Amino acid sequence: MTTTTPATGAAPTKTFADLGVEPELTDALAGGGIIAAFPIQELTLPLALSGADVIGQARTGTGKTLAFGLPLLQRIDTGDLRTQALVIVPTRELCLQVRDDLARAGAVKGVGVVAVYGGRPIDPQADAIAKGAPIVVGTPGRLLDLVGRGMLDLSTATKLVLDEADEMLDLGFLPDVEQLIEATADNRQTMLFSATMPGAVVGLARRYMSKPTFLRADVEEIRIAPETQQYFFACHKLDKPAVLARILTTPERGLCLVFVRTKRMADILAKELKERGTEAAAIHSDLRQEARERALDRFRKGKTSVLVATEVAARGLDIDDVTHVVNYDCPDDEKMYLHRIGRTGRAGGSGVAITLAMWNEAARLEMIKRALDIDAPTHEVFSTSETLDELFDLPAQGVAYRAPKSAGSQHAAERPGRRSSPKQRPPRKPAATIPAQAAAGPREAAPRDTATETRTAETKTAESAASENTGSENTGSENTGSEGRARTRTRTRRRTAPTGRRDAGSRTPDHRGAEQPAGDQAAAEPMSAEESRAQATRGRRRAKATSSTGGDQAPDGAPRGPRGNADGGGRGRSQR
Repeated sequence: MTTTTPATGAAPTKTFADLGVEPELTDALAGGGIIAAFPIQELTLPLALSGADVIGQARTGTGKTLAFGLPLLQRIDTGDLRTQALVIVPTRELCLQVRDDLARAGAVKGVGVVAVYGGRPIDPQADAIAKGAPIVVGTPGRLLDLVGRGMLDLSTATKLVLDEADEMLDLGFLPDVEQLIEATADNRQTMLFSATMPGAVVGLARRYMSKPTFLRADVEEIRIAPETQQYFFACHKLDKPAVLARILTTPERGLCLVFVRTKRMADILAKELKERGTEAAAIHSDLRQEARERALDRFRKGKTSVLVATEVAARGLDIDDVTHVVNYDCPDDEKMYLHRIGRTGRAGGSGVAITLAMWNEAARLEMIKRALDIDAPTHEVFSTSETLDELFDLPAQGVAYRAPKSAGSQHAAERPGRRSSPKQRPPRKPAATIPAQAAAGPREAAPRDTATETRTAETKTAESAASENTGSENTGSENTGSEGRARTRTRTRRRTAPTGRRDAGSRTPDHRGAEQPAGDQAAAEPMSAEESRAQATRGRRRAKATSSTGGDQAPDGAPRGPRGNADGGGRGRSQR
């Protein structure tokens, strides 16, 4: 294995034409504003255009796509529609990105480029391959699926590219990658690109590559772009959202990529940033492919200024306008740190990398800084610390970084019956003045007992009529009926009865010694109209019998009949 390292990481000076790229492709690049090559491209293009196996080490965003893409486009046989080149990438987003870059550069030659990845129907992708796909870009899982179904023939692929090889190994794609490599042609050209070179990547290169040349950009280019400003903060876990929200108010901030550890945290943080007034979206592997593509498209167009992503979902993202990268969760090691902050300061641009660590993660953060030889302090801050104002030139504290109160909460505060503080509690009305029905809330009216009301009215009318008849016939007479005297005694007892509740079981003897109900119990059950009429009739009969026959008087003054009954026989009993 041959190793080549440039002497310096200076700005690119050679053009693509100087490196052997044909004029047709250089003109297409110039039309897109790409004229000079970057260090990894200067190293790779001469060897790759000659057909040699190449291992390129450079961080993400340094132009690796064109480093292997231009040799593929230049060496493709445009008259052969079979699959001639295979590019394996770890993620769906990187698959689409590489496809777009190659299709844009190869449009002048009419080279077809097809992207295959999971999360989308497989039949349209298979149809695109069948129509002719000299270059296929895909993820390992979907590529194996197509090969297994006989929809993709890799035996004609004489050019193989492994992009972001270290990330594919981290994701556990090594067995799938090996199967795909073995399915390609034996006389293939293999190009492998990776930001780091762990032992597994080196072993893969030794097994499947033929005398590769190892190309590495200078140390600064591999690790961190010199234009990237790095800040490290230690803060409390519960205060991290507020700290991040304040940092995001930095003047002239562009797109910001925030890395979190879990999918759930991505959703929670994106929602909290929205509540604080920042346009944010989350992206992770649980989202459907359509939702992921839509979130990335809005982020690229600037409609969403903050993208909260997990480590896996953000791998391979290539967005040039990202000015800030935030490690919301402290990276596990220096390798993860490099992958994350490589999304800013791309292609010679400037960027800002911010790491938020909890206080118990300070030791891990110091290990990362020592491994990468980073000489930067770790600031212990709260969301109200003036240190943030000094470092990022933030607006006045408590004004700009707080999200405005939503309309719903304002209406809730103004709604009657809601109290905003204990001092503003409305006075309570006395319990006696609150109707029972109003206190209990609206209820359906109870059904009226019309039968009872009718019977009560008839009883009152009959009693009045009976009283008038009896009074007109027996006025001034000693021979009034027993009922008249009973009513007189009842009225007397009612007038003289003491107030208060009398025992229900008490009895009061009358003047004859018989026990009568006490208090109002004598009139507890009103008589019906028929009973009142019958009672009045009996009284008239008794008065008539007394005046005509002068029979024996009962103890109560009523005449006795032949059978000894006070009502004059069995007929009275039946009427009763």
